[in-house]
Amino acid sequence: MAEVTDADFDDEVLGAELPVLVEFTADWCPPCRQMSPVLSALAAEASDRLKVVQLDVDTNPETTNTYKVLSMPTFMVFRGGEPVKSMVGARPKRRLLEELSDVL
Repeated sequence: MAEVTDADFDDEVLGAELPVLVEFTADWCPPCRQMSPVLSALAAEASDRLKVVQLDVDTNPETTNTYKVLSMPTFMVFRGGEPVKSMVGARPKRRLLEELSDVL
């Protein structure tokens, strides 16, 4: 799964043609690690409809603060350069897909 940083967030996320699911994550966060295989599978299955990336909150404070992310994992969907959906906490793939159905 692709990682984005403060430096390339504008290009990779805000400038993307597809909707982008950003997982705000941290190495020390067990639920974040739990989501890794779920997000990898989602990225592979929906690559024609959705871009999936991760942003490490510890090394990218600028973007984390811009979007007021306080809990990990936080998932945000961006479309057309704007956040259109936000979800907090780990969830099974089926539920994640259900919650993303309106933005895919």
